[in-house]
Amino acid sequence: MKRRKFEKRLSPAGRRPLRAALKVLSGDAATRHGADAAAQISELEQALGVARTAVEAARTANARLREAIDILPQGIVFLDSAGRYVLWNEQYAKIYHRSADLFKEGARLADTLRIGVLRGDYPEAKGREDEWIAERLRKMMTPGERHEQWLSDGRCILIEERRTNDGGVIGLRVDITELKEREASFRLLFEANPVPMYVVAASGKTILSANAAARNHYGYPGTELIGCPVGCLHLEADHDRIGDLYGPAPGILADHVWAHLKRDGSVIEVAIFQQAIVHERTPAVLVAAVDITERRRAEAQVAYLAHHDSLTGLANRTAHLAHAEEMLDAVKVKGGLGASLCIGLDNFKSVNETMGPVAGDLLLQAVARRIEKTLRSEAKAGRVGGDEFGVIMQGVSDPEEVSTVAQRLLDVIAVPFKIQGQQVSVGASIGIAVAPGDGEEAGKLLKNANLALSQVKLRGKGAFRYFEPEMNARAQERRRLEQDLRAAIEVGALDVYYQPLVSLANGRIVGAEALVRWAHHERGFVSPAEFIPIAEEAGLIWALGDFVLRRACRDAASWPPEVRVAVNLSPLQFRCGNVQGMVRDALESTGLAPGRLELEITESLFLDRTNQVLDTLAELRQLGTRIAMDDFGTGYSSLGYLCSFPFDKIKIDRSFVQGIASNVEKQAVVRAIVGLGETLGKTTTAEGIETDEELACLRAIGCEQGQGFLFSAARPQEALLPFLVKRKPKPKRVA
Repeated sequence: MKRRKFEKRLSPAGRRPLRAALKVLSGDAATRHGADAAAQISELEQALGVARTAVEAARTANARLREAIDILPQGIVFLDSAGRYVLWNEQYAKIYHRSADLFKEGARLADTLRIGVLRGDYPEAKGREDEWIAERLRKMMTPGERHEQWLSDGRCILIEERRTNDGGVIGLRVDITELKEREASFRLLFEANPVPMYVVAASGKTILSANAAARNHYGYPGTELIGCPVGCLHLEADHDRIGDLYGPAPGILADHVWAHLKRDGSVIEVAIFQQAIVHERTPAVLVAAVDITERRRAEAQVAYLAHHDSLTGLANRTAHLAHAEEMLDAVKVKGGLGASLCIGLDNFKSVNETMGPVAGDLLLQAVARRIEKTLRSEAKAGRVGGDEFGVIMQGVSDPEEVSTVAQRLLDVIAVPFKIQGQQVSVGASIGIAVAPGDGEEAGKLLKNANLALSQVKLRGKGAFRYFEPEMNARAQERRRLEQDLRAAIEVGALDVYYQPLVSLANGRIVGAEALVRWAHHERGFVSPAEFIPIAEEAGLIWALGDFVLRRACRDAASWPPEVRVAVNLSPLQFRCGNVQGMVRDALESTGLAPGRLELEITESLFLDRTNQVLDTLAELRQLGTRIAMDDFGTGYSSLGYLCSFPFDKIKIDRSFVQGIASNVEKQAVVRAIVGLGETLGKTTTAEGIETDEELACLRAIGCEQGQGFLFSAARPQEALLPFLVKRKPKPKRVA
């Protein structure tokens, strides 16, 4: 028995000499071979040495094998054909540390699995323990695809097994927990990402996966998109480029813009970000598609608006200037003439204010269409301001061509427009500058055309006029006057004069109208008819009006209590500020009784019949002030306003007073106005009385009050006080 055990420890090569030696030592052999005994014993000793060397080599090889597999980061296990443990490394024991106490040579894997299941080491086996163990053993004995195994501590182990030639099994175990966590994070980021994303197989170019954002954005419900050729997302013209578009690409490729096709056939533009990946062991391309259709439209709109007017679609001021530069370049190269026409609409503000800004915009659009239809192809139209348009004409051979175009434009704009169901009539004025004579630089040429337009408007509108060099001098003078006026208002260099208002029945002074005066340091007294329009255009009217109102209230506070002061209000003051607040502040700061302040408004204010104006007039009446209609009879519908606005006085315009003594028609008009005033309970005042005959006629008609040079010119405060003391000045004759 001991011999057999010893033989097992020897290799086959060592067993043969051992058995021969034993035969020699047996009784019969010793008798027959006694002479050779010593030699055989020596041979036996040599065989034992070889056996010992072989055993030691096997031990060394086994130790080296174990040392080698212990170094590996993967778990390694060797099983014999019966599924018993032969060898395993340290990593294998660490992976299955809850079952490591069961690992012994000769122990059956099936037994360790059953014990591990009972311990709860394999959560996938819960509720189906026997089935799970049988399935696991089947996979081990008939290895094929790699599979995964989840352990109770949350780790995931990748298992790969192969059969050996003698029927055993070599198993590989890899802890892929971190990889699974990354995959889970990727799937979460992929599926829940608001950006449409999809995965395309590198070979075959089919869609392997698509997140919810992609399915919804492209209009493919459920899994309908999965497995489709990626060409379904592309225009047919791009199908030949599919291979290039989804070719292998290192890293992330960005800034690609593709045209994509939705399921409903609509085309969108997308910015593409793509990266080569491996999707479920398949080489693929991950694509993120950001829809930039609206952004591209917005960019196109911004680019369009950079050179076009958003309301009319015509060239804007920047593009209009560029057109002028192009025209001037052509004139320099080819010769000939060019022209800049500056078109200003007449009475546009009235339409905008009476019908509202929407109607005003519709009118501007209609005017733009008419201008475009009137011009030949070489001419380019633009909108250069609120109600101003421009035309650049190129290749002009004769200035008469420009006149013809200008007159045609005036004619077509003069034809009534139909806006919001109403007939709207506006005219136009045109200023013309001809190149190169009126300017070889675009800015100068356009400026000169605008100067010519200003002169047309000053002379009555509804016509065209060519630029003249002296216009520039007048414009510069106007700008200097504006600067001086601004400075005069800031430093208080203006003054207020007062023209008495007289009762025609008894000659007593009942009030005085405040009139602003400006003594220019170089030009002397500047006419209000000259500087008030400048104040309105330059945005100075509010400051100017506030100054006059406060000065008039302050001065009137020192007059006899029965004498009122009249102050004119510009329509622009109603549009650019709180008139009621300005009047209230002036009264409170000066202590003047509201009933002694009379506010004069002109009929031009009535062109803006908005609720805001009506409310403002009502608020002024509530303050206790009186309201007078100035220049009555010069507007288009004066009688209609008498019942619309709460004023107390009608001031008859001087045009009806001059020469009234010898003019029956004027007498009839004034008599009608006075009669209307008596009927409505409104005071009537005649302006511009200069002769005794005019005074006598007005008295005979029944006009209540009057003012004019016959009684007194406008006087400063210190010169007015003596009149107020007398309160009954003697009329003087004016030759």
